Amino acid sequence: MNAVEIEEAVSQLAAAPFDPEGFPFAFLEAFDNKPTTIKRLKSGGMNQSDLPGGVLQRNQIHLKVCAAGEVRSTLATLRDSAATKRHKAKFILATDGEELEAENLVDGEPLACAYADFANYFGFFLALAGITTVKQIRENAFDIKATARLNKLYVELLKDNPEWGQGDRREAMNHFLARLIFCFFAEDTNIFSGEGLFTKTVEQMSAPDSSNTHEVLAELFRSMAIPADKRSAAGVRNWANQFPYVNGNLFGPHPLTPSPRSGEGE
Repeated sequence: MNAVEIEEAVSQLAAAPFDPEGFPFAFLEAFDNKPTTIKRLKSGGMNQSDLPGGVLQRNQIHLKVCAAGEVRSTLATLRDSAATKRHKAKFILATDGEELEAENLVDGEPLACAYADFANYFGFFLALAGITTVKQIRENAFDIKATARLNKLYVELLKDNPEWGQGDRREAMNHFLARLIFCFFAEDTNIFSGEGLFTKTVEQMSAPDSSNTHEVLAELFRSMAIPADKRSAAGVRNWANQFPYVNGNLFGPHPLTPSPRSGEGE
């Protein structure tokens, strides 16, 4: 699953009637856990929780559905759980079907919202699916226009590049989509200077048949991984130099960018 598919799955879960027994497993399934993994968690074979009714996936998350009004105290119990520490859970989550609270144990970032609204914060949990994000994206719901563009783009890319939806290439596709999400978000919130800068640059620099669009995107992504004072030495193209440097791993070295036509990238 890619980020767009995960957003759709989480939205469907949040909109469905709350199922206390099924929620932990439906939540994990929405973040791309395989049916065999879910089955083993349900049977107890992989569930490492030391709390009654808790579900702990090793190296991922410890979550528990609790009685009404006990979300805050349950989250504290999850945080203090010996199993949480022993099995290196990255997240903890508690909900009573009305409220939901969670915490990223890696950086201490908290989340508290109405259960019905938690799909708006699905980006907070994308690390569960191995998708790298930046904080600005995690704190906001997907921009509606960006989501529509990404859905259409994803379908078209996989038509010409079916291998990008399978195996090792799937992680590369997830990373590629995370980059696009940031660019659309930055374009709509004026992080990029100039109205529609990202979209217009891609349109202007791409060939009429889009045969070089993957090269244009690769150069834009490369420019955002290089500090401004080092771009000249790196040979960044002038048309890509107007984009800001983005710290972190989002635009760092990564596998190929999928092509709308050839399946190759730069």
